[in-house]
Amino acid sequence: MELIGSTLTATYTRPKTSHFLPAISTMASSYRSPQPALTMSPSANQWRTNSYFKPGSAIPSLSSTHRENLDLVRAKTIFYPSNRTALTTRYTPDDWYKSNQSNYRESESSRNSAERLRRDTIRLIQDKEQLTRRTQENTSKTIGERLNDIGFWKSELSHEIDNMVTEIAALSEVKRRLERALAETEGPLQVSQECLYHREKRMSIDLVRDGVEKDLIKEVEVVKSCQERMRRHLDRAITQLASNRAAQHELERDINDKMTAQRIDDRCHHLRNASDSISYYRGIERLDPSLSLPDSWSKFTDDNILHSQSQRATSHKLRDEIEVLLNATSNEMWSQFNNVNVAFTNRISETADAKNSLQAHLAKTLQEIFQTEMLIESLKKALKDKECPLKVAQTRLEERIRRPNVELCRDSPHYRLVSEVREIEDTIQKLQERLMEAENTLHMLVKTKVSLEHDLSIKGNSLFLDQEKCMSMRKSFPSTPRLVGYT
Repeated sequence: MELIGSTLTATYTRPKTSHFLPAISTMASSYRSPQPALTMSPSANQWRTNSYFKPGSAIPSLSSTHRENLDLVRAKTIFYPSNRTALTTRYTPDDWYKSNQSNYRESESSRNSAERLRRDTIRLIQDKEQLTRRTQENTSKTIGERLNDIGFWKSELSHEIDNMVTEIAALSEVKRRLERALAETEGPLQVSQECLYHREKRMSIDLVRDGVEKDLIKEVEVVKSCQERMRRHLDRAITQLASNRAAQHELERDINDKMTAQRIDDRCHHLRNASDSISYYRGIERLDPSLSLPDSWSKFTDDNILHSQSQRATSHKLRDEIEVLLNATSNEMWSQFNNVNVAFTNRISETADAKNSLQAHLAKTLQEIFQTEMLIESLKKALKDKECPLKVAQTRLEERIRRPNVELCRDSPHYRLVSEVREIEDTIQKLQERLMEAENTLHMLVKTKVSLEHDLSIKGNSLFLDQEKCMSMRKSFPSTPRLVGYT
């Protein structure tokens, strides 16, 4: 007994036709005797073959005269014994019997071969149908298993994406706190720099490196150091956020690809033989556009998840470092702020005796400004006085150019006029240079006057500057919650 699906090895033999008899066809025309039968012609009263009465198959049309001549020829042929024997006697009865037996055997052999072929073909069709159905079921099962694998990795990716989104939100919140804390340090830094700026305007003996200035410089350094550390951690947070978002993007791209693959595989899994969307795609089985293997496919997703977990761990560590940094910078800035306030309080009592020394300097500066202004006016008048002589000399040169023909001579008056023009222009240039120097000197004097007046106002209002203005600005130092980023 043969197994279902095995290859059949039945042999189909084709009966050999006898070499001495022609093959008999199954058509109706083959039922006629191969020997032409002798029939009695009604007109000639002789035995004649059937072919004698069928001349129309070979001769389309004959006239009556031609037909009578043809009948005479045939009649002569039939009357000769030798010719009649050649037309009627071709096979023996034994040949006829053997021909029938050969036809019977050939018919039986053909029927047996056809019957075996039919049975084997039906069995082959059934076996191949079962094989095709089992293969299709196995393929559907494999696609189903693949769908389960995709669903598993989708759930893992979804879980990791949720964790990454949570971590990104936490890091973003810490980053915003760090940005707010960094922005809050601008106020104390600006106040310290403003105090240093006002104190830099002191003149003479007031321009000393006292305790207030040292503490202010140290406060500026402390604030800038805290800002620098904050900026470094802020840059790290921005970079880490970019890394987190890149890992999230890879996870989302991976899960989107898996959703697409799951949708395609699910559609393939639900395809049936009666589906409407099936079609022929010749040669598609010879193509192999795959980019990965099952191991590399799962490893790719696993690597994405591991990379995301690593980035989350780094992000969590960075958040802890930022928390420690915010607390440390807040304590440092508050400690130095208190030291500066104590130094300011001590310095305020030493700034009341320096006002009178600036009055004489201011008066002398005002006198020099007045004299410089008078000099500038004199220079401007001298420059204006040189305009008319220059115009006269240039006009004379222009008029002498119009002399005709040979009269246009380069004579002594010409040379003298050219020299006069150059002399006046040189005088004007020197006066302009001196005027510019005088204006620069006046500008410098005015600037010195402004500085002295400003220093005098600082000296006159030293208590106001140190106690009211500087200390009032320093009252706006941010609180500890604001320095750590809380609003």
